[in-house]
Amino acid sequence: EDRALRPPRLAEFVGQRDVCEKLDVAVQAARTRGEPLDHVLLSGPPGLGKTTPAAILATEMDSRFHTTSAPAISKPKDLAKLLTVLEEGDVLFVDEIHRLSMACEEILYPAMEDGYIDFIIGEGVTAQSIKLHLKPFTLVGATTRSGTLSSPLKARFGIDLKLEFYDEEELAAIVARSAELLQLN
Repeated sequence: EDRALRPPRLAEFVGQRDVCEKLDVAVQAARTRGEPLDHVLLSGPPGLGKTTPAAILATEMDSRFHTTSAPAISKPKDLAKLLTVLEEGDVLFVDEIHRLSMACEEILYPAMEDGYIDFIIGEGVTAQSIKLHLKPFTLVGATTRSGTLSSPLKARFGIDLKLEFYDEEELAAIVARSAELLQLN
């Protein structure tokens, strides 16, 4: 039921008007250029629905949506697996991105900027660095603590948006929409 209650398009998203307008402009620009959307950082207090705009972006860009959380990515190889299965234009949502380990962040830097990751194969003097090229993708990171993100990671997000609390009118509209979808009075 939770997924069914989430709005599928930016035009149907209640509240966060400024965020939605900026995302709509970015989506239209990316579609006009025929490119994936730039990487997006969504920050704000818990419970404001950061996952929903991320899923909407995948729908708006006609791409697939992949979701995970930073605590689930314990090793760089876990992140490498996620990145290598992405198709062109896919959206990868990483919740609690502020909890990503430094080793995983190091993997993300070239992936976000230049579209590749480095693998080290072998050990000692026979070790080799192999560059694996990735298909262009959009990373959407969500955090409740944007101040704890490292500067290098934060700088790689082309779109940095802060979600705000909903006012009473917006909360009433969300409840009314949900009740209608659930066929409740």
